Amino acid sequence: MKPSLRAALPWAIIVIAAVAAALLRFQFIEPQHMQHACEGSTKLWWCSTRELVVQGFLSYGYGYAAIVAALVALFWRSVGIATLAACIGVLALQLYCYEGGALALLIGVLRLVRVQYDRQQDVSPITA
Repeated sequence: MKPSLRAALPWAIIVIAAVAAALLRFQFIEPQHMQHACEGSTKLWWCSTRELVVQGFLSYGYGYAAIVAALVALFWRSVGIATLAACIGVLALQLYCYEGGALALLIGVLRLVRVQYDRQQDVSPITA
C-alpha cells in the first residue's frame, strides 16, 4: 500500500465511524416513531438492540469505554489503538457522553498524529 494511503486510512475510518454514529443516533435512537414502535406488547425484532444502545448512554458506558481507550492510546504507541480511541470518542460524543468522548477523541487524534509523524521521520532519509 502506498504510504499516503496508509496514512489516510485511519482518518477515513474515523470519519466513517462518525457518520455511522450520527446515523445510529438520528435514525435509530431519536425518532419518536422508533420509540413508539418499541412500546407496548408488540415489540419489533430490533427493539432489544435499541434498548441496549440506550442503556449504554444512560449508564455512561460509552464515556467510560472512551476514557479507557484514550488511556490505552496514551501508553501504547499504535496507529490502531489511537484510531480506536478516536472512533470510540466520536461514538461517545454522538451518544450523549460528551466529556469522555471529547477527551478520547482529542487524545486519539493527537496520538495518531504523533505516531504517524514518528513513522514518517523513521522512513525519510536524514539530510544534513
